[in-house]
Amino acid sequence: MDLKPGSRWRSAVCDTEVITVRAPSAPVSLACGGAEMVAHGAETPAGAALDPDMAGGTQLGKRYADDAGTLELLCTKGGAGTLTLDGIKLPLKEAKPLPSSD
Repeated sequence: MDLKPGSRWRSAVCDTEVITVRAPSAPVSLACGGAEMVAHGAETPAGAALDPDMAGGTQLGKRYADDAGTLELLCTKGGAGTLTLDGIKLPLKEAKPLPSSD
């Protein structure tokens, strides 16, 4: 799948919806709940089911990013599935610590 900044994606197996904030230059496999995500507005494939091992959930308003910093997603609708990039779970993006004012 070819991700572009601003593109919208939704899970085929749960309610999760995301917007791409930062996208890798090479095509990747973006999945949620163990099933490939589909473009917003596209038809959901028949027979897709939530994988119990990939049911960690997503949180509305949170950002998810890979460790290399090539992909960043903003969750616009939470759901039961876990986001993965090429089979690797995407962690919640941590907030950057602010410098001290001292």
